[in-house]
Amino acid sequence: MMNRFLILLITIVLLLPLQSKAQNEQHSMSLQDAVEYALVHNQNILNAQLDVYVAEAFVKENFATGLPQINGSIDIADNFELPTSFLPAEIIGGPPGESVPVQFGTKYSGNATISANQMVFDGVFFVGMKAARTFEELSTKSHIKTKIDVVESVTKAYYTVLVNKLTLELIDKNFGRLDSLLRDTNAMYKSGFAERIDVSRVQVQFNNIKVTKDNSRKMLAITESLLKFQMGMSIDDQVVLTDELTLEMFNDSIEEEFNYSQRIEYSILQTQEELAKLDIKRTKVAYLPTLDLYARIGAVAGTGAGANLFNLGNEWFNYGLVGLRMNIPIFDGLRKHRSVQQKEAKLSKVNNSYELLKNGIDLEIQQSQIAYTNSVDFMHVQLENVKISEDVYNVTKKKYQAGVGSNIEVINADADYKEVQTNFFTALYSALLAKVDYDKALGKLN
Repeated sequence: MMNRFLILLITIVLLLPLQSKAQNEQHSMSLQDAVEYALVHNQNILNAQLDVYVAEAFVKENFATGLPQINGSIDIADNFELPTSFLPAEIIGGPPGESVPVQFGTKYSGNATISANQMVFDGVFFVGMKAARTFEELSTKSHIKTKIDVVESVTKAYYTVLVNKLTLELIDKNFGRLDSLLRDTNAMYKSGFAERIDVSRVQVQFNNIKVTKDNSRKMLAITESLLKFQMGMSIDDQVVLTDELTLEMFNDSIEEEFNYSQRIEYSILQTQEELAKLDIKRTKVAYLPTLDLYARIGAVAGTGAGANLFNLGNEWFNYGLVGLRMNIPIFDGLRKHRSVQQKEAKLSKVNNSYELLKNGIDLEIQQSQIAYTNSVDFMHVQLENVKISEDVYNVTKKKYQAGVGSNIEVINADADYKEVQTNFFTALYSALLAKVDYDKALGKLN
């Protein structure tokens, strides 16, 4: 009994890490890995894929209307009150000019029919089929646009986490530096080489850096959750980023050539224009005749006894027909003409949108290019300021330790150093986002 208990206990202990791993998976991801994961799991993309599926089904639904349409019906009636007809009274010897009421029919009647209809020509159908395929194309392009938006969101979220990680690492270094400075100042105070106020000044800076460190950890956790949300990953999973930020990322040259077709929005507008043209054409072809081939076979029955309706041999009589039917539109009160006028106005609006979209894209490229260039330049300036401030801090600290400088100078140098570090990471973050915006403006995000 004891052995069984030990075996069960060991099994539970061994399984616990496996269960924990199953509940909280860990993912090591480069930026490309994160993007590829999002393209599979992001809910917006999944919904866009469903829209494409709906469009495909819509095309098939429209195509089905051009296939043979076969229907069957069975009608069994109890004519408990036969309809009355009026015949000239003369046929039964009555006076001329008068009529007599008579009732025709049987108490029970039945009718079973199978009918088939095959469209031979319908201009609206053929144009509608092309419009349905164009609509499917529009759904596909909307899917692509959703992917681009997700790539943008994931990329920015990924860069945000990397910047916050670097910021936290820097704060850890500043924390260690201030901790060391606080201990050194305390030692100098105890040795009589520093005043109590010197210790207090450093203590204030040290307390502030502790709060900043805690806030930075929380902010990192939030940005990691945002990244997982953008990827469509469970918030409970763990993600480890493998890419690193380097200045070489900003060595891309400014693009001189650009084609509007590189932007998915322009391609979507082209498809919308095609749909508008097809909508006009579909209305115009409604003036043409339609031609259908039809056939019908069935059987009818009439009897005075309801049970005889189920005697398929003697009470039912077959019939059948086949025909060709042409419907010719003659005059509809100018309804289609007015409809064409409305749709031509909508097409004009689409054509006007080209110029608006081009101007908007040009402005977006110009703004994003300037923002990217300025952000990179400002980032390099701040990086240089970091190096200078670090040198100033180190020199100031050495002077203070050598007894030729003041504690307040060290505190000020430390504050300046932390400020330019913050400025650098803010500039780095802005440059990264500006780079993503510039790539998107050029249609390079895919």
